[in-house]
Amino acid sequence: MSSTASDKVHVQLAERSYDIHIGSGTLGQIGAALAARRRVTHVVVIADENVEQYSTEVAEAIADAGADVDVLTITAGETSKSIDAAAALWDEMLTVGADRKTVIVAVGGGVVGDLAGFVAATYARGVAFVQVPTTLLAQVDSSVGGKTGINLSSAKNMVGAFWQPLAVFIDTHVLRSLPEREYAAGLAEVIKYGVIQDADFFTYLEQHIDEIGSRDDAVLRYVVARCCRLKADVVEADERDTSGRRAILNYGHTFAHALEVASGYGKLLHGEAVSIGMLCASRLAESLGRIDAAMTQRQQKLLQTAGLPVAMPIANADNLLEIMRHDKKVEHGGLRFVLPDRLGHVELVDHVDPELVRAALGAPS
Repeated sequence: MSSTASDKVHVQLAERSYDIHIGSGTLGQIGAALAARRRVTHVVVIADENVEQYSTEVAEAIADAGADVDVLTITAGETSKSIDAAAALWDEMLTVGADRKTVIVAVGGGVVGDLAGFVAATYARGVAFVQVPTTLLAQVDSSVGGKTGINLSSAKNMVGAFWQPLAVFIDTHVLRSLPEREYAAGLAEVIKYGVIQDADFFTYLEQHIDEIGSRDDAVLRYVVARCCRLKADVVEADERDTSGRRAILNYGHTFAHALEVASGYGKLLHGEAVSIGMLCASRLAESLGRIDAAMTQRQQKLLQTAGLPVAMPIANADNLLEIMRHDKKVEHGGLRFVLPDRLGHVELVDHVDPELVRAALGAPS
């Protein structure tokens, strides 16, 4: 996308293969890059109200490349990942004359990408879509891999579809405008990749946390590209989450999703819940004799330095356990968790004693 300071990560999925373009100051080039991939006559940009500056820039770039563009705006926040919001977008798509050759472009964070991707997967039985993630969390995680979906009132991401994007365009320069809390939340997913797949990357994060905190552009491009490559490796091996390999991406998420539901969607940012959830999972792994306390402490130190919460807020352990029983990884009624056995490697563990889970929560019953 840019003649300087750009990277590309290829996701190899046969006819569904695509590239993740990572650059800085490259939003204005998206129209030309999209037009180079296929004939595009109509684009619907779906964005939330917080990213109007970027959705406008993307829409203008696409229009300059010769396509008709409509911009549909949703309310910012996790509550927009709902059937009501999806239905409203389906109706708006009809109103603006979207057909099977229309391309949806999602501009925003993970909520926008998940919702717009679900709309793309279902409207007219499936239309092409493009991810333009504007938060760190979306850039390193949710925009890659084709998982789309919406929430139910008592279970996160329970309704959805696998629908791979046509391309992902990442501009790290937009992260400079991200509020500190949102930026820190994205770092939870970054740190997760080090724990589950790449011990050397975890060490890199420890050594460069100051540059990451100051949003150094060169460091950020490397971090984002490395996370995308690590996730792409998993997606290529288990695109539709059938072998269990893809489940490793959910390290800490069983705890995190329960915490998000119990506290009310939006009160905790997803990355904040993941930070707490990773430490719960690490404590659980300790209690099972899989790792020592030093590994948990190392994660806690890096998460705290990144500005993330590490303590379980006041919550009812029985309620959290009940919510976990609705987790997508539950099989035959049994709790299953992604747990480390060393830094850089995790496994899916079945038949975990609920009392050990309760102890790992550190929450009152």
